[in-house]
Amino acid sequence: MAVLTSYDPASYRKIGNGDDVEATAIGSVETLAIEQLPTVIASAKAAQKDWASLPMAEREQYVVKAYQQLVAVQDELATLISQEMGKDYRRATYEVGGTIQNAAYFASEISEALTTEKLDNHTELHYRPLGIVAVISPWNYPLAMANNLLMPALMAGNSVILKPSEETPLVAELFINTLNKVLPKNVLQLAQGDKTLGQALVAADINMVAFTGSMAAGKHIMASAAPGLKRLVMELGGNDPVIVMASANIDAAVRFVVASSFENAGQMCTSTERIYVDERIADEFEQKVVMLASRYQVGKWDQPQVNIGPMVNPTQHLKVLQQLQDAKAKGGVFLLGSDDYPLPFIQPTVVSGITPDMLLEHEETFGPVVAISRFKQIDEAISRANDSHYGLGAVVFGGQGAKAVAEQLEAGMVGVNQGAGAGNAPWVGAKHSGLGFHGTAAGHRQFAQVRVMSY
Repeated sequence: MAVLTSYDPASYRKIGNGDDVEATAIGSVETLAIEQLPTVIASAKAAQKDWASLPMAEREQYVVKAYQQLVAVQDELATLISQEMGKDYRRATYEVGGTIQNAAYFASEISEALTTEKLDNHTELHYRPLGIVAVISPWNYPLAMANNLLMPALMAGNSVILKPSEETPLVAELFINTLNKVLPKNVLQLAQGDKTLGQALVAADINMVAFTGSMAAGKHIMASAAPGLKRLVMELGGNDPVIVMASANIDAAVRFVVASSFENAGQMCTSTERIYVDERIADEFEQKVVMLASRYQVGKWDQPQVNIGPMVNPTQHLKVLQQLQDAKAKGGVFLLGSDDYPLPFIQPTVVSGITPDMLLEHEETFGPVVAISRFKQIDEAISRANDSHYGLGAVVFGGQGAKAVAEQLEAGMVGVNQGAGAGNAPWVGAKHSGLGFHGTAAGHRQFAQVRVMSY
């Protein structure tokens, strides 16, 4: 029996002078062997037929009752999220609490979206199950992100196989085992393992892949899914820009960019990655950013006042350092922090003078870094903001004319004087940040087959 071990990210440390590291194990789970996949898929197919035959209202009752079981384990779930991913316990409780509290509303919204529509006296639109949906979820929000894809897939009458990140297997195990106390057998199954198992799952006899992760992984999934013409819904990260115009409320802009850059230690797909500020207000803006950023406390999840945890693993830690070192070598000015931090933390860092040839400009950082560049003309800021393969979120701070600037930005979610993707809007990326989307009626329907019935 093969096992997957979960490690405390705050405990990573180098051994000697080489590249070897060690960490404290939290626990382990049994992995699914690739040769076991056909059996799992066969049981998912058998279970899906009976599940799909239930009226939508009955499926909704099952799902809501299953999510109610999470109340009894919510503290354990929050602790596991902190232990496995590293985020502070307060944020972990928000993730768990939001998932539980919104479950009934979410299920009702999906049910309504998938209800038969009458177009006229002779024609109806039906939303039918696709079959088996593979949900491949990330580590940065291991409960919320899995839930956003898993619930609409289930409610549509599909059976679901969840392949969670190798970084957070214990969260996934508790989550799925708890739901399965209520759900019919094999409607929801768990496939624990590394990316090799994920690749085998995508290539297997399934009908859809719902994925949140990197652009590179998304491209591999598309290629593997193509022979079977499998449905895809994928959110593939971002490199979100913020434009701060001379007419902006500087204090509001500072609060937003610092909070967004540091949330979840910067390990968030809609984290602010690039800031373009009008040179007329840049000095004041940068001073206030440094003042606010210096108040953030770095440490382990269970330490009081900590609001920036560790990088999830040494690979991510090294990636952030390489981007900071690249910026320094190319003339970036460090207003706070440095380009050299020992495992496992990255201290709050503010870098000014970002240029288009820097990694901080064109790659997703996923670390607690505020990267600032100045502009003279607004057209320059718009051009640099759009000069990216990514197009998830974007934000503009400004007075008159801010909306006109925002309308020129190439992103799926754009905010004016606030964050992108607010309210009940769908979660959608443009360009290479997404294929399909989830959330709202239109997003829920992507987990179903539309069928036109004419009488």
